Amino acid sequence: MRRKHFLTVSSTIALAVGAVATLAPTALLEAKGVQITPAVIVWMREVGVGLFSIGLIAFAIRGHAPSPTMRAFLFGSAAHQIMLAPIEVLALRAGTITKLSGIAPNTALHVVLALGFIVCGLREGHSSAEATNHP
Repeated sequence: MRRKHFLTVSSTIALAVGAVATLAPTALLEAKGVQITPAVIVWMREVGVGLFSIGLIAFAIRGHAPSPTMRAFLFGSAAHQIMLAPIEVLALRAGTITKLSGIAPNTALHVVLALGFIVCGLREGHSSAEATNHP
């Protein structure tokens, strides 16, 4: 998949999940079996705003030319996905999250997105070297 298509798909996911987490946090929390408290709703909204913002950035830059900056964004996004992947798994093991069905799709999505960002970033390395040598 080309980078532009991958960023279009990943940004759409981030925008959708970020919007739901911000505007309807209890829906996501209930799906995970989390005890809903005012503090947890605040946390979910904060996560939603951050995810929505990353989605906006990814959508805005999806058609940009190869560059070291694009490569940094792609690898930074991969790191973000890699770090997110185990959080809910550990929370399930600790009993904070009680529904496996609420985290399995997320965990799989984090792994797939991380791999996609890594592949795009590695491809970007070749393209960005050409772009910096030829203005």
